[in-house]
Amino acid sequence: MSAQSEGNYAEALQNYYEAMRLEIDPYDRSYILYNIGLIHTSNGEHTKALEYYFRAVERNPFLPQAFNNMAVICHYRGEQAIRQGDSEIAEAWFDQAAEYWK
Repeated sequence: MSAQSEGNYAEALQNYYEAMRLEIDPYDRSYILYNIGLIHTSNGEHTKALEYYFRAVERNPFLPQAFNNMAVICHYRGEQAIRQGDSEIAEAWFDQAAEYWK
């Protein structure tokens, strides 16, 4: 966690990937996956972040911060679609965000 808090995301990712290799408990793995998602979010890699958050909540459906982060990304993508003039895609992203925020 130290590398992540210091902003050394490449090192933090390597540490988390190693932790995933070693950790067998699904609950603990959910937090590792969540932290990987945080790094991808910080790097602007929203597709990867969503993937890792989703994998985290598959293992631990009681991880509200992952659902919130997924909703924020979906809402952001909806706003991007609005700016690009694609209201249909925007609505789909906003609907997905609303589902995660429930």
